[in-house]
Amino acid sequence: MKISKLHYITQDLTHIPHWEQARLACEGGADWVQLRVKNQDFDAWKQTALKTQAICKAFGATLIINDNVQIAKEIQADGVHLGKTDASPIEARTILGENYIIGGTSNTFEDLAFLHEAKVNYIGLGPFRFTKTKQNLSPILGLEKYQSLLAKCKIADLNLPIVGIGGVLLSDVEDLLLAGLHGIAVSSVINLAEKPSEVTSDFMKALNEKYHVEHCK
Repeated sequence: MKISKLHYITQDLTHIPHWEQARLACEGGADWVQLRVKNQDFDAWKQTALKTQAICKAFGATLIINDNVQIAKEIQADGVHLGKTDASPIEARTILGENYIIGGTSNTFEDLAFLHEAKVNYIGLGPFRFTKTKQNLSPILGLEKYQSLLAKCKIADLNLPIVGIGGVLLSDVEDLLLAGLHGIAVSSVINLAEKPSEVTSDFMKALNEKYHVEHCK
């Protein structure tokens, strides 16, 4: 199961709906879209998901639904991402089956070990730095903590793809990949940019170039 190096995440914005955010990111080369909807009732959320899914299908991008296992199953999205206070990934696997991607959020080594045991497909580790995108933020990790946690994972043979999330900028890509991350997840840095497609393209290029250099030394 291929896990992208760039996990693009939509957000609630007044000037542009989720599906248009996804379209702009996909135009820039994003091949993985996480739909992150807050404060919508089920029917509105589902309609947003269906419109975003249509965009993803047009571009051949993976669609991950944040938090909502039921919507992911009803529209047959590619998978679901679960935060620390959301449904258990074990329960989600029982509901969705083996063909869906399940990702989980982590902040500590204990989180990483639990998600590995729960057999998720990938893990989001963060926050890297402070971000306004998410409320109730877990403790900030920073580069040194990332390096420490990833080193522990290597020793413990926890080898799932781990993506860094939380205030990640283009200038952080090299250091984060060298620390051992599989990739990164970003939201506002693309969604609030003057030219979201161009910023997405810049991230894709940086991830692919740095990844190639790192693994071909």
